[in-house]
Amino acid sequence: MRRAAALVVIPLLAVAAVAGCGSSSSPSSSASAQPADTYKLVTATGTFGTAPKVTIPDKKASGALYTKTLIKGTGAPLTKSETLLGDFVLYDWSGTTHKLLGSTYTDGTPTLFAGAMLPGLETALIGQPIGSRVLAVIPPADGFGAQGNSEIGVSGTDTLVFVIDMVRTFDNSAVVAGKQTSDGGSGLPTVTATPGKPPTITIPATAAPKTLQVETLLKGTGPKIVKDQYIVVQYVGVIWRTKKVFNSSWQSGAPFAFNVGEGQVIPGWDDGLVGQTVGSRVLLVIPPADGYGTSGNSEVGIKGTDTLVFAVDILAAYGS
Repeated sequence: MRRAAALVVIPLLAVAAVAGCGSSSSPSSSASAQPADTYKLVTATGTFGTAPKVTIPDKKASGALYTKTLIKGTGAPLTKSETLLGDFVLYDWSGTTHKLLGSTYTDGTPTLFAGAMLPGLETALIGQPIGSRVLAVIPPADGFGAQGNSEIGVSGTDTLVFVIDMVRTFDNSAVVAGKQTSDGGSGLPTVTATPGKPPTITIPATAAPKTLQVETLLKGTGPKIVKDQYIVVQYVGVIWRTKKVFNSSWQSGAPFAFNVGEGQVIPGWDDGLVGQTVGSRVLLVIPPADGYGTSGNSEVGIKGTDTLVFAVDILAAYGS
């Protein structure tokens, strides 16, 4: 993962049904069970886009889910059919002490809140206008539950404290704009495009190439991608041997983001996407050596001899 704190905003719990946003008490927690509501003593100051100063009392965490709009944005409200790009700080509040788990402000690059959010985050953020800064003090029941999250050091009794700057959204069905100038072919797979729809890949009845093949199908007008940038993409992946889709961000319901060139994805992605421009659709034909290697990936049916084919839409890039 890009940073340890990003583990918190990846779907780890089922999404809870919520009624709205703003300063509220969650119906999943009982205020009467915690008469000393210390959650409401948490404060955060500072301007949008800069690291907030967060004050957490040196008292035992208690209360119902508490959310507060610190800065009201002027953009469109976040919906469940969108993915949020935002900056955040996250604290773990355990007993009478607290510690910082992570911050996107340290490297100046926001992160993608991809997929289903923790229930408390969904309550805090859905319906809030873009450009808002939101405080969320989240009890275990609305966070990681009784199991906690040992990977980032959160126990099943710990409270989470978020301050989130809502930077922009991506529609979960987003595709790049424009008309393809190439569909691949000539020994490569053919990528068929319908305006506003995800592309489809057709594998030819020939042997797969032995080396990495990169072809720009639609050239975007944005800046060139450089190593270490945080890029947001949509994609569909097909196994050459089976001619079947094994993974797709469009099917999973949210864009995907990573730091290109840092080994967070298979080598063929790192090598093939650097130098492309934002707004482009790119065909990647990736031999085993640039994919999952001789071990393959049995979870999705990839053998160690399989060539992979991707159509990747580059939606945005940040940093560097």
